[in-house]
Amino acid sequence: MLPDENFANATLTRGHGVASGKNFDSRFPHGTLAMQAPFFKERGLDLSHYFNGTLDLNLFPFKFHFKNPAHYFSGIKWSEHLPAENFSFFNCVVHHEPEMSLLHSLLYWPHPSTKPEFTQSESIVEIIAPKIGDIKYGDKLRLSAQTNEILFIGK
Repeated sequence: MLPDENFANATLTRGHGVASGKNFDSRFPHGTLAMQAPFFKERGLDLSHYFNGTLDLNLFPFKFHFKNPAHYFSGIKWSEHLPAENFSFFNCVVHHEPEMSLLHSLLYWPHPSTKPEFTQSESIVEIIAPKIGDIKYGDKLRLSAQTNEILFIGK
């Protein structure tokens, strides 16, 4: 771990399933992330090498403080069914112990102040990562980030 890097232990938990489209919603037939990605790409963030969905990680008992995002986009009107939203993306690394893999990823944060539906618990973060082979709900992971982007507080 680098000197200015910090981490939190996490458990993979089941999310709403709308980012990936697994939980079919006719408003978002291929998932919300697939609909949002072209707007992010126009603004310089290409998500094409990541899996089209999110890993919902429960960081409890850790808390986190977002500092400086790698990318911030405001007023993204990506759906005719919802108002425009603000999004922040933070660089992070997912450590998946069974495969001993380090996955350079993004913490995806639709700002709650502009996100009208699909709210998350305060201990849950959504991660956009490359496809992970053998992963299942309940797996223990570690999430790390530079302290200038995300500060983890806890154990």
